[in-house]
Amino acid sequence: MLQAENIYKRYAGNKVLRGVSLKVEKGEVVAVIGPSGSGKSTLLRCLIDLERVDEGRIVVGGETLVDTNAGGYADKAVLRRVILKMGFVFQSFNLFPHFSVLKNVTEAQERVLRRGKQEARERAREVLEKVGLSDKASEYPYMLSGGQQQRVAIARALAMDPQMLCFDEPTSALDPLLTQEVLMVIKGLAEENRTMLVVTHEMVFAREVADRVVYMKEGTVRCEGTPEEAFGHPEVRAFTSQAPQL
Repeated sequence: MLQAENIYKRYAGNKVLRGVSLKVEKGEVVAVIGPSGSGKSTLLRCLIDLERVDEGRIVVGGETLVDTNAGGYADKAVLRRVILKMGFVFQSFNLFPHFSVLKNVTEAQERVLRRGKQEARERAREVLEKVGLSDKASEYPYMLSGGQQQRVAIARALAMDPQMLCFDEPTSALDPLLTQEVLMVIKGLAEENRTMLVVTHEMVFAREVADRVVYMKEGTVRCEGTPEEAFGHPEVRAFTSQAPQL
C-alpha cells in the first residue's frame, strides 16, 4: 500500500530524516515509536505531502508521489489522487470551531470529493455512529471533550473513504481517560483490517494492536518487526523502560 525509500529531510541544514525507509502492506497496522525529536511526525508529514522531502521515493497504492532520482514530485493531478488515498488525523484535532460536528465531517466531502449535500450527510452520520458520536452531530467543537473532538477528527478522515489512515500521536493532547476512549476507536478500526500507520507514544497500544512496530531515533529507523521482535530489541527495551505506562 505504501512504500517509502531512503527519505531525507533537512531544516536549515539540520538532518531530521536520514535515509528512512518504511513499508506498509494493505490491511496492516504499523506503529511508529521513538523518543521526541526522532523524526516520526516529520516522516508522516512527508508521506502525505505536508512536507517536501529532499531526497527519496514515496509510492502510495502503486502511484508515485515523489522520486527524486526520476524527476521529483508528480504533477498536481497525480498528487491530488495519491493524497486522497490517505486520511490524516492530527494530534491537535484541527476542527473548524465555527462548524457543527456534522459540517466538520461533510465539508471536505462536498468541496474535495464533490459529493452532494445529502450523500455527504448520510456518510457523515455513518462514520459518526462508528466513532460513537451520532448524538453530537448538531453540537460544536467547544461543546465536546478532547476525546470527542479527536473522534470527530477520525470520523472526518473516515468520511473521505481513504485506502489508508495515518495518525500523528492522536492521544498526545489527552488525559489518560480520554486517551483510552480514542484508542478504543482506533482498535475497532484495526479489527476491520484497515490499513493504518500510527505514530504513537502509547506503548501498550503498539504492543497489542500493531502488526508491526518501527522504532525511530535521531532520524533513522533503528529496528522494526513484530511487536515481540521490536520490543525485545535492546534499544527499544531501554526506551520503553522510561515510559510511565509500562
